[in-house]
Amino acid sequence: MRKAITIFIILAVLNKSVIAQNYLNNSTTIDSITVISRHITVFDSLSPFVLTKLNVNKIGSIENRTLPEVLMGSSGVFIQKTNHGGGSAFIRGLTGNQTLILVDGIRLNNSTFRYGPNQYLNSIDIFNINKIEVAKGMGAVAYGSDAMGGVINLLSKDKGFNEIQKWEFSNLTRFTSSSIERANRTELNYVNKIMSWDGGISFKNYGDLVGGGNIGKQYQSGYSEFNYNSKIKFKTSENSTLTFSTQKSSQYDVPIFHKILLENFKINQVDLQMHSLNYLRYNLKLNNRWRQEIIITVSNQKTIEQRSNQKNNTTNLRKEADTVNTYAFTSEIVTSLNSFWKMNTGIDYYQDRVNSIYTDINTISNSSTNKRGLYPNNAQYKNSSVFNLHHINFQKWDIQSGFRYNMVNIEFTENTLGAINVKTASLVGDFAISYKLANNHIVYSSMASGYRTPNIDDLGSLGIVDFRYEIPAYDLKPEKSLNTELGYKFFSAGLQINVSAYYMQLKDIITRVKIDGKVIDGYNVYNKTNFESAYIKGFEISFDKNIGTHLKWSSNTTYTYGQNVTKKEPMRRIPPMFGQNSIMWHKNKTSLQVTHQYAGAQNRLAQGDKDDNRIGILGTPQWNIFNLTGAYTLKQVKVQLGLLNVLNEKYKTHGSGIYGMGSAMSLSLKITI
Repeated sequence: MRKAITIFIILAVLNKSVIAQNYLNNSTTIDSITVISRHITVFDSLSPFVLTKLNVNKIGSIENRTLPEVLMGSSGVFIQKTNHGGGSAFIRGLTGNQTLILVDGIRLNNSTFRYGPNQYLNSIDIFNINKIEVAKGMGAVAYGSDAMGGVINLLSKDKGFNEIQKWEFSNLTRFTSSSIERANRTELNYVNKIMSWDGGISFKNYGDLVGGGNIGKQYQSGYSEFNYNSKIKFKTSENSTLTFSTQKSSQYDVPIFHKILLENFKINQVDLQMHSLNYLRYNLKLNNRWRQEIIITVSNQKTIEQRSNQKNNTTNLRKEADTVNTYAFTSEIVTSLNSFWKMNTGIDYYQDRVNSIYTDINTISNSSTNKRGLYPNNAQYKNSSVFNLHHINFQKWDIQSGFRYNMVNIEFTENTLGAINVKTASLVGDFAISYKLANNHIVYSSMASGYRTPNIDDLGSLGIVDFRYEIPAYDLKPEKSLNTELGYKFFSAGLQINVSAYYMQLKDIITRVKIDGKVIDGYNVYNKTNFESAYIKGFEISFDKNIGTHLKWSSNTTYTYGQNVTKKEPMRRIPPMFGQNSIMWHKNKTSLQVTHQYAGAQNRLAQGDKDDNRIGILGTPQWNIFNLTGAYTLKQVKVQLGLLNVLNEKYKTHGSGIYGMGSAMSLSLKITI
């Protein structure tokens, strides 16, 4: 950590003068935001909270293979990677089913999202995303269950409309040395004054990841992927639009690397990780203060996860498959109560149907035995909510407030217990206020309650999960959080500063409890219960500043401290202090950037961390990595070159099951016609 702080101080000496806003466009920008207020426009410079925002330039950088990697180095967001095909975002020390992921405002989280790190953020194609917004410590009122740590909203590409008819074709090819990445993206777009269409196909092949230092090639870590997307948008009248979007991502033969390396598995992989999303959205704007805007969305998602595992020196091959079909309807009305007060009222309804199967195959006799899957087959999960959001912008004051009432009904049948019906309800609210002290100086405070309703993974999981064996639990209630935050913001033409400190209380945490003396298939047996309370506190600092005429300096650092009050020990998987420094030079069609990402050592561990073979009793060492990237655009051709982890640092983000990439060179070529 001392090395990271020294480098940070050296970079600080480079601070010179402030120039125009034009180059503050790589990661944070002064523009409207949507993730908290849904369809009410809120401007970042006045809002009573700080969002992490990433635009298309950052997302498309050569150093990012996947969406989780885009978020690495972002203020307040820490990325853990169980395997090469994963990537789980930690926000305010929470991850998995305690953070909420949205795609175009539609919940990606379903009823089988599990506690702890998961891979689902990587099931969305990086090439189809145009913007990312991350709200921290809030979002439950706007979007519902799971938004305890925060919300990640992934916004897909949208060409809008144009008075001039235009076709556009582009092809992007990317390579990373040692066959770490080979990817191709082809897009075709059309736009006119009443209609637009965006379509694309992506092929990706990721070879075995080569780690830094003395790690070398991490065999059985690579996989392949195929994606496609299509979005068509019609202007049905001067005041209304109709959008139909479809996207699908399929990943094949994704190894769970740490299990193969550390747990004596011959095979342990996700044979197929598939996610598809289809939605139809109608947007109507009216010259009526009580119905200024009406938005209706219907959607369908399907998630398939097929897994195989077989230990060395055994004849038993285990095959599992979980399929979740999600149908959703959301409707909301934006109302202008007066010139400075807007309100958004609506309903959300999501319904899951879960199918789960498990087959044991004898690889010698080729005989098979069907057993209960990880989840109860034909389980149903119904999630309905009503919400009311308010935004008041009056003179120097900006106020956000609202409430949500949520009801969940879960139904499934167990062979031994018969029909199970679980109902839960939650009421949450938030209040945030900012005040403009003087030109460009803003202080704010917020208080937001969050919750996570028990899902089917909590109630009905049965089998091996990570390094434990879980049995079902049927009497759980929602987890709850209360986040209090104070902050300061400064905005000018060439400088942005954000400072925030927070304290989050957690209670009724759903946690795994070991059943003493019980072992199944060599694994200790655990059950889930609302057993624990905890708190998390920390701070985030970020700024973007222009130096000279063509140089931009960006920096952020995040500190998180979590304590399990019940167990009187640290919370599990709390990230160390981490952050990023970058210097970008930009002139005409050429840009160069040096990026430094770092994390301190984490040896403040819970017992569960020490027992986790991805962490162990020594914890995770500090690390520093440097990337050098450049881009050049000449008419219809854009070339990007990246030298990644130039010092070949051996590193692993805390809690990860695989080491990060060593020194490598990446090249991309994009041709647009």
